Amino acid sequence: MEQNKPNIIAVIPAKMSSKNFPGKPMADILGMPMIGHVYNRVEMCNDIDDVYVATSDREITEYLRKVGAQYIEIPESKISATDRVAEAVTKIEEAKQTKYDLVVMVQPDEPMATSDMIGRAISPLILDPSLNHTCLMAEITSDEIFNDRNEIKVVTDCNNNAMYFSREPIPSASRGKSFPRMKLVGIDVIRRSFLQTYNLMINTPLEVAEDIDLNRILENGIKITMTLTDQVTYSVNTPKDLQMVTELMKKDFMVKKYMK
Repeated sequence: MEQNKPNIIAVIPAKMSSKNFPGKPMADILGMPMIGHVYNRVEMCNDIDDVYVATSDREITEYLRKVGAQYIEIPESKISATDRVAEAVTKIEEAKQTKYDLVVMVQPDEPMATSDMIGRAISPLILDPSLNHTCLMAEITSDEIFNDRNEIKVVTDCNNNAMYFSREPIPSASRGKSFPRMKLVGIDVIRRSFLQTYNLMINTPLEVAEDIDLNRILENGIKITMTLTDQVTYSVNTPKDLQMVTELMKKDFMVKKYMK
C-alpha cells in the first residue's frame, strides 16, 4: 500500500429476500449471478484494498466459496444495509487484525458499477477529511424512473449536500417548470470512524417512513455529500430491470475482462 493511502474496504450487503424480486443477487446475467458481476467489477477498482460480500444466505455463500470470492456471514436480524455493513466490517477487522479508513458500500443490484463511479464516490472523502459520508447520484432521464418507487430520489442544496431522500417523485413537478431530477446510485462511501457512530443511532421517523436508512443520518443533522456521475447506469429492482440490464451489458467492455 502506498504511503498515506487510506486502507479501503468495499462491502456488498446481499440477501435473497426481496419484496419485488426474491433471490435477486443470484439472478443470472450473461451466465453469471448478478452478485458475481458486482463483486468482480468492484474488485477491478484500484482504490479498493479488500472486497467482501456480507450475507446470511447459504445459496450466496456457496456460490462465493465456489468462485473464491471473499464473504462474511452476518445475522439476518440486521435489517438496514448500512447496519449489516457496519457489523461486517467489525468482524472482518477482528479476523484480519487490521483497521480500515474508508468503507465503500456497493448495493448488490448495481451490476453496471464501474471503477470510475467508485473512484468518484471515494474522492470527496480523500480531499476533505471533515466529510463523513458521500453518495453517488445520477440524473433521472425519464418520467418512468422519476415515478418509480423502487428508485430513490434525492434533492440537494447548492453545494451538492443531500437535503432529503424519498421514493416519491421529488422535487414537485406541479408548477411545470424544468428542474434537476436526481436518483441515488447504490454506491456510497463512509468514513470508518463515522460508521461506528451510525451503528449506535436509533431508527428515525423519516428513515422508517421512506424505508431509506440514509435519512437517519440527515435527521441527526449530519451532512451527506452527493457526487454526480455522468455514466449511464441502471440498478436491478425487478425482473423487467434485469432483462434491460442484461441487454445493455452484452456491449459492456468490463464484462469481457472478467468473464474470459
